[in-house]
Amino acid sequence: MKIYLISLAAGLLVGIIYSLLNVRSPAPPMVALVGLLGILIGEQLIPFAKTIIKGDSVTTSWLHHQVKPHVFGDLPKATTPPARQDATSEKATG
Repeated sequence: MKIYLISLAAGLLVGIIYSLLNVRSPAPPMVALVGLLGILIGEQLIPFAKTIIKGDSVTTSWLHHQVKPHVFGDLPKATTPPARQDATSEKATG
């Protein structure tokens, strides 16, 4: 989660600097995001081609172990909340 907050803070800082300099961002946000998606997919084409050229089979596990971590990074994991003591059970034992 920390990396996402740092990324957001960096983006906000760049946006503030652009505003102070009275310049617009170099690309509309959607165009920039599509470009970034293209970069991420393009980075996976060479390993994909190497896998096919070697004759290895491309399975869904390859997608989960090679592509997913690189494209999506380490996504935040859900944590279980600490056990909560119930007020009625506290009175019964106390």
